[in-house]
Amino acid sequence: MTTTSPGAGAPPPADVAILDLKGLKCPLPALKTRKALSRMAAGQRVSVVCTDPMAGIDIPHLLRETGDVLEDQQKGEGTLTFLVRKA
Repeated sequence: MTTTSPGAGAPPPADVAILDLKGLKCPLPALKTRKALSRMAAGQRVSVVCTDPMAGIDIPHLLRETGDVLEDQQKGEGTLTFLVRKA
């Protein structure tokens, strides 16, 4: 995980990790999000930042499969940002 600014909306709280997936194309954002979530403890949060428009479908679908929680979704200039809490 990296610590770059999400680029959409307000920056995430300090306790939220940033997963910068800008520039990656389907299915990589979903695969890398799944991998990051597998390394997290329950209750931890991550802000996933993507530029691939398909992530708007893929990330929520992934979370329905894993049971993790989509707390927020933001659309910025060329980016999609998802705030995810590990279940």
